[in-house]
Amino acid sequence: MNYDHVLLPSGAASTLTEVDTYLSTQQGLAETDVVARLAAELNKRNAELPENDHFLGADSVGGAATGAVLHVPCPYDAIGYVRQLLFALATPLNYALYDPQLAWLIDPAGSVPAAVTHGGTGGFPYLTEALAQLWVSELIPPNPYLIVERADQIYMQTYRAESGEFTVEYRDGAPNKHFGTKLTDAATVGALIWEWATDDRTRLQTLPWTRVEL
Repeated sequence: MNYDHVLLPSGAASTLTEVDTYLSTQQGLAETDVVARLAAELNKRNAELPENDHFLGADSVGGAATGAVLHVPCPYDAIGYVRQLLFALATPLNYALYDPQLAWLIDPAGSVPAAVTHGGTGGFPYLTEALAQLWVSELIPPNPYLIVERADQIYMQTYRAESGEFTVEYRDGAPNKHFGTKLTDAATVGALIWEWATDDRTRLQTLPWTRVEL
C-alpha cells in the first residue's frame, strides 16, 4: 500500500472541495511542461538509488493525462523523505502539495519561510495563516506540538494537553528571552503563532507571559 501526494499549481484551490473539483478538471488533459519536468526529476533521482532504496511507489511517475497535476505515490517508510523532496522541487515552481490522507492542502501562497515541526507528521519549510490554524486545531496525542522557528533560537511553540489547554512559548534568541503562557482556544493560538511569524506582536503583548526557566 502506498501513501499519496498530489502536486497542483499554487492558488488553484483553497478548500478541499475546490481541490477535488480542480483535480477533476485536469483529468484527460495533456501533461503540462512543468509536470513533465517535475516527473522527470523525480524519476531520475529514484532510478539513481539502489532498488531497495527507491522512494517512489511506482516504477515511474508522470506521463499521464492529468494536466497540471502530478500524483506521487511512495512507500510509507519514505513519506518524510518524499515530502521534503517535493517541497524542494515543487515550491520554487509555485506548486502546492495536497495530502489526501490527512486532507491537508499545503500551498506556498502567502507564506513566510520558517522551519516548522509538526509533532505528528514532521517538518515543513513554510507557514501560512491557514496552515497555522489547521495544524494547531488538529494537534492530538501522542505528539501534540507545533514549533515554528524563524532563526536559531528564535521560535514559537505550542503543546496541547489532554485537557485541551495549550502551553505556548516563544524565545527571542537567548535563554533569558524565553517566555510562556497558557491558552484554551485553538483559534487564538493559531492566530498568535501566525502573527508572531509575520512580526505582528500586537496580540502577544496583551497576554500574561512568564519567564520560562530551562
